[in-house]
Amino acid sequence: MHDLDFIRDLAFVMLGAGVITVLFHRLRLPVLLGYIVAGVLIGPHTPWKLVTDERTMREIADLGVLLLMFTLGLDFSLRKLRALGVRVFLAALAEVALMLWLGIEAGRLAGWSSRDALFLGGVVCLSSTMIALRNLGDRGLKKKPFVPMLVGLLISEEVLTVVLLTVLSVVAAGGEVAPDAALSVLGRMAIFVVAALIAGLLLLPRLLDWIAASGREDMLLVAVLGICFASSLLAEIDGLSIALGAFLAGVVAAEAHCAPRIVRLVQPVRDMFAAIFFVAIGLLLDPGALWAVALPAVGLALLVIFGKTIACGVSVFLFGGANARNALRVGLSMAQIGEFSFVIASLGIAGGAVDASLYPLAVGTSILCMAAMPLLTGRPAAIEKGLHARAPRWLRTLATSYGDWTAQLHPSGENLAIARMLRRFLWHIGINVLLVCAVFAAGAWLQNAIPRYWPQFALSESARRSAIWALALFLSLPMLIATYRKADALGMLLAELGIRESVHGERTDALRRVLAKLVPLAALLGLALLVNMLGTAILPPRGVLIVVLVFGAATAWFLWSGLVRVHARMQASLRDLIEQDPEPPP
Repeated sequence: MHDLDFIRDLAFVMLGAGVITVLFHRLRLPVLLGYIVAGVLIGPHTPWKLVTDERTMREIADLGVLLLMFTLGLDFSLRKLRALGVRVFLAALAEVALMLWLGIEAGRLAGWSSRDALFLGGVVCLSSTMIALRNLGDRGLKKKPFVPMLVGLLISEEVLTVVLLTVLSVVAAGGEVAPDAALSVLGRMAIFVVAALIAGLLLLPRLLDWIAASGREDMLLVAVLGICFASSLLAEIDGLSIALGAFLAGVVAAEAHCAPRIVRLVQPVRDMFAAIFFVAIGLLLDPGALWAVALPAVGLALLVIFGKTIACGVSVFLFGGANARNALRVGLSMAQIGEFSFVIASLGIAGGAVDASLYPLAVGTSILCMAAMPLLTGRPAAIEKGLHARAPRWLRTLATSYGDWTAQLHPSGENLAIARMLRRFLWHIGINVLLVCAVFAAGAWLQNAIPRYWPQFALSESARRSAIWALALFLSLPMLIATYRKADALGMLLAELGIRESVHGERTDALRRVLAKLVPLAALLGLALLVNMLGTAILPPRGVLIVVLVFGAATAWFLWSGLVRVHARMQASLRDLIEQDPEPPP
């Protein structure tokens, strides 16, 4: 007789999911929350213990993650990437980076190690596409004007999710925060992604269209799922996450002409495995452990709700071109965490990188956020009215002026030359920021490489961190000063381009002065956050850090002109190297 344990466990999972779906739908409660409750009720922590095999639970959860990532890839076609635009991706990058930093700082304040704090940041920085879109559908909000921006933000987060999962999987496997290992896996991931996309786009869309031409939908579904599992297997063989392989398979399949048929065929399978995934989350959850972290979960849920609302709202307002009302609605819809937060927590625990309490903490936080979601998205007008009444007058005026300015900030015949200059400034800022990142990445590598390769340099860890951080900051000063100067010039150009006298009248000069200074101030704040995040792996003790920062500020003040000349020579040398003509033959 065959072993039917897996079939029995899967039967309990599907029966529990089916009953909960009907019950929670009738009670007008979030169905995804019901799936987690169903998993707890049939799991090993109840007296009846219907499902007890932990290996089965994790295999079910992994299967659900794989199908979820594949369907996310189907939604994320290259055409959508081109239509998405840089502004939405910048908004997503800014809000994910800010939430990652807030999570890391919260972990440090709680006394966690750097590794635990990193995984906590990963848990709180990603919103749930499934929860956000299902909430919109349940409330009939899919036709609202803020929804395209919300969907673009969610799609951009999916790309960042793949990168974050891949890096954290290496951190979990190594058991330590190793910047050199993270850089190595990013390079390996980039090579795998490029190779998979080139080979896949050349072969698979044509193959899928040929299979679809037969008219047999069962053949098409089996072929698509086979491609999904094969791509996941290739990613695992290369030492990467199976989620990356499934996502890339979905991206390639989305380029076929039969992609709408594939989406229609895969959607029921996706819904089934989504239910299985959330039930598996409940199976792995111990209610006693959830109660033990109830108070931290409340604090973390408040951090997610307020942090995500502010980070997403401000990011789409500043970068995405949304007005204040739509930006607030986007922020409220993103104020939750979901499936990939559980995946990150499970990844760290399975690799022994973090404490097991992170899992119930992530689940408890997600439950609280899901419970608050109807209140947040159901009364946006009241929240907007309350914020408007409590916001200071200068902030309301600034937000209104910025909204009017971004609405006017479209290149036309009379300002095309200025628009080209703006793009050149942005390129210069981007290159300088990349150079700063390279300097601090090299410092992080050096911090780990010195004890391994040059043990004769018998410096204490504190002294080594202080020296490397000070050296990285000093080497970055020319790029940091150049970024500030470019941001200052950028602010003046943006003010001239966006604040028009025909619209603002007598307030034109005052508004131009204010906005011209806001850009370099924002650049200073962004540079400070960037240096803090990049230097996390090599931060010296707090007292030494303050001394180094004061010394760096004094150096920049006294050597400002010299550092400007150094950067100008670097820029001229780089330009000559790129633009020089080849020597004529003798």
